[in-house]
Amino acid sequence: MRAGRRAFVCAAGGAMLAAWLAPPAPAADARLTKVEWQAIRKIISRQLSALKAGDGGKAFGYATPGIQAKFGDPKSFMAMVRAEYTPLLDARYTEFLEGAVIDGVVVQPLRLIGPDNTVLVALYTVEKQKGGGWRISGCAIAPSTVQAT
Repeated sequence: MRAGRRAFVCAAGGAMLAAWLAPPAPAADARLTKVEWQAIRKIISRQLSALKAGDGGKAFGYATPGIQAKFGDPKSFMAMVRAEYTPLLDARYTEFLEGAVIDGVVVQPLRLIGPDNTVLVALYTVEKQKGGGWRISGCAIAPSTVQAT
């Protein structure tokens, strides 16, 4: 299955999904600090803002070098996002949920509520870079058991 392809899975498959989303990387510490979770959420928020603004260059810059190599350029990356991740672009409301480290993979869920009140969860995987910053290594969109009112 292509890494850029949107995946719909049940919440029980989270560990398997996390392993599927991210390529092998140095194992993350099972306990990240509050500051690290804040930095992760900041990167995701910045990329999401760039995506919604149509700023492919900026959005592409928040991806890991592996994702950048896979898509090659911001234009190709944005085309993939527009084709496969429309819930991210269309969400009328987003909310970060509690993140987790599963088998060394850092997963940060983001609740999405669409214009029609459909609730989904974007499961982001992130990797710490050599310089200490975080970058996004993958995202899968899964259905949520929560319903919007």
